[in-house]
Amino acid sequence: MEINNVLDHIKKSQKSLVNHKIYENIKTIDDLRLFMENHVFAVWDFMSLLKGLQVNLTSTSTPWVPVENTEAARFINEIVLEEETDEIKDHYVTSHFELYLESMKEIGANTSVIERFVSDIKNSSNYRQTINGYEIHENLKSFMNFTFDIIESGEVHKIASAFTFGRENVIPDMFIEIVRGLNKENSSIADKFVFYLERHIELDGDDHGPIALRMIENLCGDDQKKWDEVMDIAKKSIDMRIGMWSHINNLIQANG
Repeated sequence: MEINNVLDHIKKSQKSLVNHKIYENIKTIDDLRLFMENHVFAVWDFMSLLKGLQVNLTSTSTPWVPVENTEAARFINEIVLEEETDEIKDHYVTSHFELYLESMKEIGANTSVIERFVSDIKNSSNYRQTINGYEIHENLKSFMNFTFDIIESGEVHKIASAFTFGRENVIPDMFIEIVRGLNKENSSIADKFVFYLERHIELDGDDHGPIALRMIENLCGDDQKKWDEVMDIAKKSIDMRIGMWSHINNLIQANG
């Protein structure tokens, strides 16, 4: 199966990601704050990948017309439901991005930069200009620009590849490592973050990851060119994540 060829192709990069030094270096609450203040930009642009898929796979304008690929539309709608409007507990509904912000605030991480950034993006007529002109590290800008390059291609199998292999399919392994890296003291201080991580492990490992893989198969079918492009984007997406992890790891080590 072609999907197995993709998984084999990214196996080495995926291993490098899961075994990255950053997991063992998040040792204190200050380390965790630094991690979250940078990683939050990836949490934000993930939502744009998600919506890019929804826009391309479903009917999101009026008048409504039937979509060509109802199976893929269902796949992405299932994921959107829980990523954008997850029912956490006691009928409390929120997006995972907002849940992440709550987790940051619980540990005293600075949310003003990302909140101002999102506000400026919302009011901007040129979001790329806003990203590239913002006072954040070039690594974060490169990460987001890579994401939006793929979204703006309008090629749904490429967007799905970045979404699936750069995000959904690796998130459980990555977050399990972070959970293991948190000591008991930090876990008690960062209850909301631990909940956020466990929620992602549950959803991405059991539901979203497998659904995303089936979506890739559905979108590529027997088109070898699409499979080759999926493979290329998959590896590049993981390499971009490794680059972000290395950047944040360097910040943590420099701060220590």
